[in-house]
Order: sequence, then C-alpha cells, then structure tokens
Amino acid sequence: MRVVVVGAGEVGTHVAQLLSREGSDVTVIESNAGRIAQIDKLLDVSVVHGSATDLEVMRTAGVGDCTLLVAATSNDEVNLVAALIGKLEGARQIIVRLERPGTRSEKAKALHEAVGATLVIDPDESVAREILDLLTYPGAAEIARLADDEILMVGATLSEDAPFTGKSLSEIGEENEPDWDFILCTITRGDRTIVPRKDFRLEAGDNVRVVCKNRAKGNLLRQLGLETVEHHRIMILGGGRTGEILARALVAKDHIVSIIDRDPARARELADRLDGVLVLEGDITDAQLLEEEAVGSYDAVVALTGEDDANILACLFAKRSGARETIAVLHRLELRHLLRDAGVDVAISPRTASANEVLRVLHGGVSAVATTLDDDIEFFEIEVDPLSEAAGATVRELGLPRDTLIAAIVRNGKPTIGRADVRFQSGDHVVFVAHGKDVDHLSRMFTNS
Repeated sequence: MRVVVVGAGEVGTHVAQLLSREGSDVTVIESNAGRIAQIDKLLDVSVVHGSATDLEVMRTAGVGDCTLLVAATSNDEVNLVAALIGKLEGARQIIVRLERPGTRSEKAKALHEAVGATLVIDPDESVAREILDLLTYPGAAEIARLADDEILMVGATLSEDAPFTGKSLSEIGEENEPDWDFILCTITRGDRTIVPRKDFRLEAGDNVRVVCKNRAKGNLLRQLGLETVEHHRIMILGGGRTGEILARALVAKDHIVSIIDRDPARARELADRLDGVLVLEGDITDAQLLEEEAVGSYDAVVALTGEDDANILACLFAKRSGARETIAVLHRLELRHLLRDAGVDVAISPRTASANEVLRVLHGGVSAVATTLDDDIEFFEIEVDPLSEAAGATVRELGLPRDTLIAAIVRNGKPTIGRADVRFQSGDHVVFVAHGKDVDHLSRMFTNS
C-alpha cells in the first residue's frame, strides 16, 4: 500500500512509523528541515521537503496514486488544502486532522465532503477520551473499548499482592472454567512483549493486557489488583484545548473538577466557559500553589500541558502529597519507562488514539483498532462476512499466523471468550490480537476483501 503523510509532527511521525513497520510504502511531506533530519534518522520512509499546499510538492510525493493520504499537521487550513489536492489528484482515501470547532462541527460536514475526507481526526479530543477512560478504571495503564463496549481491553502492571501474581496461565484458566470472562493476551516483561502460552507464570512488575467481557470488568480489576471505584475529585493541570474538553466531560458525569493554567487570559476564558469548574491561574510547578489547593487530597491529578518537564514534576509533587493517581501527557517518549519508578502512575501520548483511527481506515473491514507504544501488537475487531474464508470454519481450521489470538467473539450481542474449537458465523464480531504485519491478511480472511 502507498501512503502519503502530511506533517512530521508528533502524530504524523507516529502514523508514518506504524504504517512503515506494517509494510506500507510511506512518503512524508514536511516543510521544516530540522524535522526532516530527525525523520531520516528515525524512520524507513521517503521524505519530500515542502508545503502540502503546493501542487508540485504533492505530485512529487505521489499523492495521485496513493491508497491513503493522512493530512496531520497542526494547521487546519494546510490539512484542508492538502486533502482537496489529494481528492483532485486521485487519492483513494483521505484522513484529515482538524481541531477548531468551526472546521469540525456538524455545519462543516459539507466542507469535509468537498475535500474528500474519509475521516476527520482530532488528537486533543482523542487524548481527552483516553484520559476519561483511565479515570473510570483507576490503576489501569491502557483501556480500549471494542464491539460496541461489550468487550474491554485493560492494560495494567501487576503488583506484588495482585491475585494474578505468581500464577501460571493454566492455573488461572482452571480457576475460571468452564465459561471464561477474560483472557490474558500479552505480557510485557522488561523490553520484551509476548503472546504467552499456558505454562507462562506471571510476576510482579509484568505489564499485562487482558481482554474481558464488559459485565465482568469488576472481577478482572480485582484480579489485577486495581480499584473498582472510579475517581471523583479531579485536578487538571493545564487549561489548553485537551483540558477544556476533559473538564466538560467530567462535569457532565458529576465529578468535582479544578483546572490550573498559567495564562491569565486563558484562565479567565475557561472560568467564563466552564460551569461547575474551579479555574485557577498559576504555574503547575509552583509547589506553594499546589499545596494551597490541597493537590494531595484529589483522587486524580492529570497534567497535560505541552511541556513534559512541567507535567512530570507536577505529577511527582502531587503523588508525594497524597494524590491517589497521577496521569501525565508525554511527548518525549524516551522518558516513559522511567516515570512509573519515579512515581507517575500513567503516561499517555497524543499519538496512539489518532494512529488507531488511521489504521482502522487503512485495514479494510476493521471496525476498531488499539495499538501500543511499546510493540507492534494490535488489538482489533472484524465482522465475519458470509462469503469469507472464516465463515463456518473453526480457529484450528483457519491456520492463523503465529502469535495471533482470537480473544473474544460477540454473536447477537452476546460476548464469549475465544476458544480453539469455536466455529465462526456470519455477523460475528471477532476481537483479535496480532502483529500489525498480519492484520491485512486476517482482514481478507474474515471479510472476503
């Protein structure tokens, strides 16, 4: 597949990296020479220097015969013009990053159609939604909702006293026979991530990803050693667009919310626009301010400015002061492995949610995708087509690629955990765990595409 990515910022770079790793032929368009030098060092992609609003630059990148164009700069106008050029030149599918309400609203749908947008993405909204899920499941490091929320993927690090710790997968399976409510899908220990076998024994410090039936989430959280009551009092550090979106969502769920932002004009704007939110002006790294506002009394403290250092320092201070959980938005990903040991509970990136949306469009027939920053394993959902190879076959008969796991099947709205003898039916929604390079093959197998 040929993919053109416009913009080598945080989101564009991650999208290019994922698609290149999966085997796509990726070309990145970037106007900043410094970013191009970084891309050349990091990724195995082609790079075109110039503006995506320049027709000749877009033609040089091969936009006319690409499978997918992703316009992912932080400038709505550039993305819209790039999308329009892509449409006129013949790009088959177009994803556009748009952030301003005026270009994202229902009234702008005609604009989206005019530029040929297959999908509109918004990293700020995606991050806010991801944080909202994490606040609902305290202690979890990752949450993904699949199959109309009938299935959850929960990622968490095992503590010494978690019930799963010290048990093998076969022991856990025997305890939960005959009708499993969850299945352990991946284990990350150190720098290595595997799809584990039955004799694998879990240890404290393992990062596990588990797929479960939504109705069984309470039991799973207890087995993982996590809390089962969601946070109620939330402090948001940084009043940018992501913070505003998150605050609105939390207030709508009757949470108690405070925001700190250092820009006086922005603080006043937020105070006028956010009913039911305490808005404070100040620096999120000001220890005296955080103490005065009793940061340690909050259930969760979320730091989401554009400055990693400030986010980390504020979270460390909040945790030391007694906050139950801290979440930091992180842009320099090389720091993320250090944060948990330092005292930051969860680090998230604006990259993943947007990349998941891109992959969903690229892999035809895939309903949802969840990726991680640490490995090439993906969680995704496919509906079984009646004319596909999979319809009427069992897991054993299909001969799936190595390390591919059928995690769950939802049939007529009823979820079950995957077993080797399950026979797929037309209309089943199947949740897979697989390496990214195998997703297209699996999609063809189940969708007849």
